[in-house]
Amino acid sequence: MGEERVSGILLHPTSLPGPAGIGELGAGARAFVDFLSAAGQRRWQLLPLVPTGMGDSPYSSCSTFAGNPLLISAGDLMEEGLLERSECPRPASGDESVTDYAWAARAKGEVVDHALRHFERRPPGDMASAYATFLKSAQSWLDDYALFVALKAHHGGAPWFAWEDDLRDRHPATMSRWRARLAREIEAVRLGQFLFFHQWRRVRDYAHERGVRTIGDLPIFVTLDSADVWAHRHLFKLDPQGRPEVVAGVPPDYFSATGQLWGNPLYRWEAHSGSGFAWWVERVGAALEVADEVRLDHFRGFSACWEVPADATDAIGGKWMPGPGLALFQALDRALPEGASGRIIAEDLGVITPDVEQLRCDAGLPGMAVLQFAFDSGAENPHLPEHHQVNQVVYTGTHDNDTTVGWFQAAPEPVRDFARRYLRSDGAEIHWDLMDAAMASVAATAIVPLQDVLGLNGRARMNRPGLAHGNWCWRVTAGQLAEAPVERLRGLLERHRRLV
Repeated sequence: MGEERVSGILLHPTSLPGPAGIGELGAGARAFVDFLSAAGQRRWQLLPLVPTGMGDSPYSSCSTFAGNPLLISAGDLMEEGLLERSECPRPASGDESVTDYAWAARAKGEVVDHALRHFERRPPGDMASAYATFLKSAQSWLDDYALFVALKAHHGGAPWFAWEDDLRDRHPATMSRWRARLAREIEAVRLGQFLFFHQWRRVRDYAHERGVRTIGDLPIFVTLDSADVWAHRHLFKLDPQGRPEVVAGVPPDYFSATGQLWGNPLYRWEAHSGSGFAWWVERVGAALEVADEVRLDHFRGFSACWEVPADATDAIGGKWMPGPGLALFQALDRALPEGASGRIIAEDLGVITPDVEQLRCDAGLPGMAVLQFAFDSGAENPHLPEHHQVNQVVYTGTHDNDTTVGWFQAAPEPVRDFARRYLRSDGAEIHWDLMDAAMASVAATAIVPLQDVLGLNGRARMNRPGLAHGNWCWRVTAGQLAEAPVERLRGLLERHRRLV
């Protein structure tokens, strides 16, 4: 990352406004880019764009490579000749400020089926050649992913490690039989992936034309019930039946007194190292094809991760186990065409020890500061602005935090008092106070969740770590976005020399 002073907005595409029950990569996404440009923002930060999993979480996906087909825009498909107007889903009923994942899944499944029939009959323009190119470029992950999705549906959603042994263990003859048997279902999945990446590329190009770069998000771990683990079992700590021996989590921290038991399988780092980290090179390379920069979630796990017995009921009894260290990042820098160090942000939050800081510095990665964390201890708190660094990204809060208004309303009085005195504020517009502090920071990049720009309270929170359900549902409405304080936001950027 360069040292140009820029700012951006954190908003996941599922939270975009529109009639489809979920945000889409069509007119709504382009309108949001227009908003970013008008407000002087040069970064759009996203959560993982992968298919959502348990609890509708984008951090619990059946693939680290695939895109979320629920984000496909039916309107754009109609304009391109892959959908008739009568085949477009009706507008979703219900609260437009809440994502309806179940409705979107049914509607977008039908949309892809319609698009497949049109595509087979007469692909519009040069789309047939573009599809062939996509299939070739994505072959290393797409074939396994499409078969995985089709098999999982055939098995009523059962996890891959509960399938019959020959499928669980990927016997070649069995795999071939199932590929033939589920050919139609597999082709629908493949086309859905093509349409997702086709539409996302158009949105990203639109953003680039307006001076906006994207920041993606790459979780350190992948989901046990995923195409990734099914296809690469030797890279994970699994028993002969494909079940985890140990799982990932974090010890007790700011978010949870019992820690967080994530349940993801842990890596056999010696196997990754023996291949020159080939799977990681492909994974990070794919993420940097999707976004201009990538936030690497739970960076501390690359130094050491919290390993918990697979049968544990909470994360208290875990232990720290070493990660791959600098060797992984050196491999990425060698293997990726433009290297990695200039395009990765280290999410260095949580229990950060000197070895984690040293790894981040040795890898040349910017870390993070979160202003909501700055006021719960004394003057040495690293999140206070006087401790920020140029090579850093400062946030008012992240997707795991409450909105700034919600945080301040719920904070203990000593925290509220310190924040008021430090910010020289009465707290009446605490969201603007924290945004002002973020923009004034020496950190080269400042990111603000859209909820803070709009001054929304805790009902607009995106995620509550440790809770399995009820997250990831907040959406901005078209009316809220139209009334957003664009000029005031631009003025804040201009005052702090972030208006490029």
